[in-house]
Amino acid sequence: MTRLDTSAYTGEPWRIHEFAADFRVEDTWSFRTPGAGPDDFPVMLAAMRAGGGLAKQPAVVRVLFWARWRLGALLGWDTASDGVGARVTSLRDRLPDDLRDAPRGPDSDDLPLTPVYELDTEAARELANRTVHTVMHLGWSRRPDGDHELRMTVLVKPNGTFGRFYMAAIAPFRYLIVYPALTRRWERAWRDRRGGNR
Repeated sequence: MTRLDTSAYTGEPWRIHEFAADFRVEDTWSFRTPGAGPDDFPVMLAAMRAGGGLAKQPAVVRVLFWARWRLGALLGWDTASDGVGARVTSLRDRLPDDLRDAPRGPDSDDLPLTPVYELDTEAARELANRTVHTVMHLGWSRRPDGDHELRMTVLVKPNGTFGRFYMAAIAPFRYLIVYPALTRRWERAWRDRRGGNR
């Protein structure tokens, strides 16, 4: 996984630019998917889903998420009234007609993110609570060597000063623990899927 400049997201012709311009780009990362072609984004998504969700993450990641959800429950950060469709409007309500009719992608009991849309080269999921409204955007992009790679961009709209403080406080955990674990899992899922197709 490599952290990319914001232009790696803004410079791509993603559909999400049409309706999420009020979100801030928090991070953009690329994941190694050697041998990937232009039509392999659905293959990558299938590999990621087959690799399992939070339950298959390392113990330290599971503990971090458990601690976050426990703290959120104690402090009331994650109530339904603070979620998508309550405190914030879902991105699905902003979609152009053609995207509104497109597949959303499957729901997952293991992920707190709600699917917004899923296309042949990009997909988006969202989450809202008392701290932030965030979007995970996945895109399929051509590399200079001709291969394609998965790019993940985290878009955020912090909920006031508290939300900005929260994002700053969790940044070290994301960079040092969560993202490296995610990288190992997703890149291994791609290698396993490629190996299984040979």
